[in-house]
Amino acid sequence: MTIVDRLRYDGKRALVVGGATGMGAAAAKSAAELGAEVIVMDYAPVSYDVAKSIQVDLRDTASIDAALEQLDGPVHAVFSAAGIADGTTDLMAINFLGHRHLIERLLERNQLPSGSAICFISSVAGMGWENDLDLLTEFLVTPDFASAQEWVKAHEAEGIIHYGFSKKVVNAYVATQGYPLLKKGIRINAICPGPTDTPLAQSNADLWLTFAQDYRDETGSKVHTPEQMGDVMAFLNSAAAFGISGITLLVDYGHTMASLTNAYPPGKPIIDIIMGRVKL
Repeated sequence: MTIVDRLRYDGKRALVVGGATGMGAAAAKSAAELGAEVIVMDYAPVSYDVAKSIQVDLRDTASIDAALEQLDGPVHAVFSAAGIADGTTDLMAINFLGHRHLIERLLERNQLPSGSAICFISSVAGMGWENDLDLLTEFLVTPDFASAQEWVKAHEAEGIIHYGFSKKVVNAYVATQGYPLLKKGIRINAICPGPTDTPLAQSNADLWLTFAQDYRDETGSKVHTPEQMGDVMAFLNSAAAFGISGITLLVDYGHTMASLTNAYPPGKPIIDIIMGRVKL
């Protein structure tokens, strides 16, 4: 088998959750170009050609279960791409809990065979999650969707339930699930995108799309496209990434690492804050 064969998805089914627009749609198209049979689940309608589209509401376990009833046979790649920003109700349900419930149901239904892979979309806002591992673990050990929602409600008054927390949860979930899932032959990873021109980013453009602009100006790089992120996700879920599991991969032209190491001094203060190395 060649590297090209390992990158391809011939004979495989890819499930893209949140694939109507943005990085999810880009990942779906990348997987399709590589030979996958692509199924998209989203609350919004899908406007491009896929093998099948299924409406799902990630806030509702009954909706997720009903969507899975429309899914026959195995899934070899899961792209967990749906997400919303701060100021939106049901943040944790859409950004994480619905995805977790869906993955657990796929496992229960024996629809994630050995050799399959999962890829989430995280965020720079989720970096430094290791500093909060005890709290994140307390949340992650909730046994189901309902108990996790109760945990969220119990902690809302503390002001910790926000977009950044939802992405820290994703990073911690990926890191802690790498081992148990690999015993089933399943890999799990996430990408941590730099600023990417998606509909969600456009709705928060003043903050999201201007982040690290000075670094891009100096390096001659540009805001990422959804297609670039979709390609990275397709790689991580392909057989070519066979030994990669449990990581959140930075895809940001090296901005975070250059800032963290002071190779790019202007970026260090904000990255130190985001990663919890400096307290406000």
